[in-house]
Amino acid sequence: MTFSKRIRKTADPIWKASHEHPFVQGIGRGTLDIESFKFFMCQDYKYLIEYSRVMAMGTVLAPDLETMSGFAKALDDTLNMEMDLHRSYAERLGISSENLEETVPGPVTLAYSGYMMAEAQKGSIAELIAAILPCAWSYYEIGIELAKIPGATEHEQYGEWVRMYASDEFGEIGDWLIRKLDELTEGKPEAELDRLEAIFLNTSRYEFMFWDMAYNREGWPEEIV
Repeated sequence: MTFSKRIRKTADPIWKASHEHPFVQGIGRGTLDIESFKFFMCQDYKYLIEYSRVMAMGTVLAPDLETMSGFAKALDDTLNMEMDLHRSYAERLGISSENLEETVPGPVTLAYSGYMMAEAQKGSIAELIAAILPCAWSYYEIGIELAKIPGATEHEQYGEWVRMYASDEFGEIGDWLIRKLDELTEGKPEAELDRLEAIFLNTSRYEFMFWDMAYNREGWPEEIV
């Protein structure tokens, strides 16, 4: 069994909870409260800025041109495909570019991005990938599953979101990260694999918490903002 299959199997209960979360299902069925979606898009935009910084670190830490090129492509796709989706949705939903940029990251957004960055800064490409992989991989899985729901890809509000995350182009990001992680972990001692698995599980948990935060629109308490 490859390492990616091992950690995906271990994380399955967490991922299943994310897939079944009412926020995710609400996108697929077109029933999600638009205010929760607006909240999500703003918070996710801020998260993706930090996610992109980690991708950029991957190009710096890369030991060869192939790895550097892979991270550079993933970074470009995030900055100029995924974040463009957020900007176009913001315009459509009446969120100005200024308001989008000035969004205050909520507690979960801050904790998730901070943990991801902390693991990436430890200097190992494998640790960096383990930290960011649940985002790219799980979103593609979710996109594929939601696209199977009749009408999901054509929904007036959420169809574009489903189509992008179910696209082959987006899926290539996660596929490359999976292949690279399997390559890096081949023959590694169990203690190192356990460490990488723990990182993967933690960011998988943060993915669930992010859906939950957006569904409930949980930011900082008004008294301390």
